[in-house]
Amino acid sequence: MQDRQRLRCTARTSQMGPLVATRFSMLSTFPPTQCGLATFAYALVSEMAASGVDVEVVRIVDEPEPVVAHVSHELVISEPGAARQAAAAMNACDVAIVQHEYGIFGGRDGADVVDLLDQLRIPSIVVLHTVLAQPTLHQHQVLARVVDAATIVVTMTDTARRRLLHGWVVDPAKVRVIAHGAADNRPAAGEVSPIGARPTILTWGLLGEGKGIEWAITAMADVVDLTPAPLYRVVGETHPRVVERDGERYRDRLVALSESLGVEDLVSFEGRYLDEPSLRRVIREADVVLLPYDSRDQVTSGVLTEAVVAGKPVISTGFPHAVELLSGGAGIIVPQRDPKAIAAALRRVLTEPGLTASMGAVATELAPGLLWSGVAAEYVALGTSLLGTAKLSVA
Repeated sequence: MQDRQRLRCTARTSQMGPLVATRFSMLSTFPPTQCGLATFAYALVSEMAASGVDVEVVRIVDEPEPVVAHVSHELVISEPGAARQAAAAMNACDVAIVQHEYGIFGGRDGADVVDLLDQLRIPSIVVLHTVLAQPTLHQHQVLARVVDAATIVVTMTDTARRRLLHGWVVDPAKVRVIAHGAADNRPAAGEVSPIGARPTILTWGLLGEGKGIEWAITAMADVVDLTPAPLYRVVGETHPRVVERDGERYRDRLVALSESLGVEDLVSFEGRYLDEPSLRRVIREADVVLLPYDSRDQVTSGVLTEAVVAGKPVISTGFPHAVELLSGGAGIIVPQRDPKAIAAALRRVLTEPGLTASMGAVATELAPGLLWSGVAAEYVALGTSLLGTAKLSVA
C-alpha cells in the first residue's frame, strides 16, 4: 500500500508542478474505528476531498482493518518499524496533518508519535485535541516534543491556545486556532422541526465514565412534575475501549439508577452508533441538548459544536469549550455534578417563553464559522501556505 501511494503522489507532482496543488496526508484514527477523533478526521477528509483536494489517510489501528475510501496506509501500533513506514508514506505527499490525542499512539502517553514526527520531511500541522491544565510530568514532556517537532500547531479553541502558551515554551506565531467543525444540520428556511408529544432532552455520543449521565438522570426526578413529562434520550454505544475493559457496567449502573429514582419512564437508552442521517434526525427531534460532563478540562467537544450549529438550546457543565462557545447566550452553563442546577436549567428552557428562540438566534450567528466546509478550507489554506514557504526557503 505504501509503494502504491508513493507512485501515485509522484505522478501527480510531475503533472501539477510546484505550488499548483497541495497534496495532504493525514495521520489519525479513521472509520471503521468508532471514536471522536475518527469521526473528526472522516468529516474533515470528506469535506477536503469534496472540494477537490487530494488527501490520503494514514490510519492508526491496533490491528489491520478493511480498506476504506481515502485510506492509503495503516500504522499498526504493535508492528516493528510502523512509525518509519508511516512517515515514508506521508513524506510522499506535500503536507502532513497529524491528529494528536494521547491515547491513540503507542508508547507511554502516546510517545511513539514523536519518532514519526521526527522522520517527516514535509511541513506538518499537528492538531491538538487535548491540552491538559495539569498534565503529568511525562505527558508534559511528550506534548513539548510533539509541539517542537511540528511546523504549525492547531488548537480548536482560544482556551486551548492560551493553555498551551502558558504551560509550554511555544512561539505564539506557531499556534493557530481553527474551530472544530460540524455538519450543516441547520433547519432549512421555513422548515419546522418535528414536535413530539413530550419535550425531548438529548445527550448523544459514545458512553463512558465522565460523561456525567448519572447527574442528568438524577435531575430528571426534579422535573417529573412538568406536563407533559419530558423524555431524556441517551443515544450512543458504549465506547469500545470501555467495553473491552468494563463491559456494559456503566450503562447498567445508569439503568439501575433511573429505576431506583422512579424515572425509568422519563429516560430512554438507545445503544447505537449514529451515522450522519441518523444523527441529523436525532438532533432535529430534540428540544434541548444536555452535556452533563464531569470534566473541567475539556477544550474541545464535537457534540457541543454540532448542537450549536443545529440551533438547539444547550445546557452544559462548565468545561472550557462550553464556556467559550455558550457564554454569548447560545446556552446555559451549570456546575459539574449538580443535578439541582441541571434540573433548574431544564425547567427554564422547557417553560420560559422566548428563551429557546433567543438561544437559537445566537446559535444561528455562530453557525457559519463552525461548518465543516469553512473549517476544511482553513486547513487547506494553511497547508498551502506552509508548502509555499517551504519551497521559497529551499529556493
